[in-house]
Amino acid sequence: MNQREIFFRHLGQTSNNPLGIEIVSAKGIWLFGPEGQRYMDLISGVSVSNVGHCHPKVVSAIKDQSERYLHLMVYGELIQSPQVRLAKALTEILPSQLDCVYFVNSGSEAIEGALKLAKRATGRANVVSCHRSYHGGTHGALSLMGDEDMKIKFRPLIPGVRKIEFNNAEQLNAIDHTTACFVVEPIQAEAGIIIPDDNYLKKVRERCSETGTLLVFDEVQTGFGRTGKMFAFEHYDVVPDIVCFAKGMGGGMPIGAFVANHKIMNFFAENPPLGHITTFGGHPVSCAAALASLEVIRDERLFEKSIELGKLFLSNLKSKRIVSIRGIGLFIAVEIDRKIDVYDFIHKALNHGLMLDPFLFSPNSFRIAPPLIINHDEVLEACRRINQTLDSF
Repeated sequence: MNQREIFFRHLGQTSNNPLGIEIVSAKGIWLFGPEGQRYMDLISGVSVSNVGHCHPKVVSAIKDQSERYLHLMVYGELIQSPQVRLAKALTEILPSQLDCVYFVNSGSEAIEGALKLAKRATGRANVVSCHRSYHGGTHGALSLMGDEDMKIKFRPLIPGVRKIEFNNAEQLNAIDHTTACFVVEPIQAEAGIIIPDDNYLKKVRERCSETGTLLVFDEVQTGFGRTGKMFAFEHYDVVPDIVCFAKGMGGGMPIGAFVANHKIMNFFAENPPLGHITTFGGHPVSCAAALASLEVIRDERLFEKSIELGKLFLSNLKSKRIVSIRGIGLFIAVEIDRKIDVYDFIHKALNHGLMLDPFLFSPNSFRIAPPLIINHDEVLEACRRINQTLDSF
């Protein structure tokens, strides 16, 4: 069997329509095939490779830590410098009340931890989330998802979850004194980059505070410079009680985290102890990579550059097949003519050297979320290729 045959025969598939191309190396914004093919990565592995592929500072941190130690003990038992240094760096750039970090391995795990923490801290059982939201694939995270088609085959899921429309302030009364937490993306991702209306998130904060409900922001896709701020919630002058991270956090390595106030987080330490536990959470190599990535984003002000580069995309995507463009920073949705199947377009774009991706809940749109290190000329070249591909339909 060749590589392609093994891929389809022996690796579990997530759909019947994978991109199905082989990549042998990656650098910066470029992916390379076995015969020298070059693909411009405009999705960053879905908002993961914010500092680009194989950033030298991230690779150096990985090499250095891998020579010191790998896994030592289940999370929380030993003092490990990579975890301590990363937690310190994160809490220094977050609002002061978000001062305690719990490291996990992925966004789904961060959401699961936040759900458990909210229930434990409030003594309540109910949860509110939004239609067209995506929070991960595990049972708890899936229960929050705002699309029944992706959930129905896996029911029963966790009980007590109510759904409301994002940006509909009138529905916030679904959050009441029985609600443990409201889990919401500050900017909806898989719905097709839906920006909150003016003061919506402030009204969310007010309602949660009135009812004693913990506000949980899912920043798994929006965090670490993607939207023009280090974290998307900074655009709206609203601070959550718990915030979840993953994807762009690790510089390409698997890591996630949920962050809360120390008083809230301490509920996991007693009655019962080990209220939440993970074997590999905060893996030292992943933490070292995440710290290096964070320092690059922070020191090179990549979050500020993403605003300028995002505007450059918006002003140069001009195909007659484009219906609308939504976004902020390098977090963009392009809605195209409904006569074009978005999956056909994405596969055809590969022939133009473009790596693109659809949204789960915006069927005629594709995402643009390239590494934040993309430069001016590369943006213009990406726009030229996108326009050319769309105009060929």
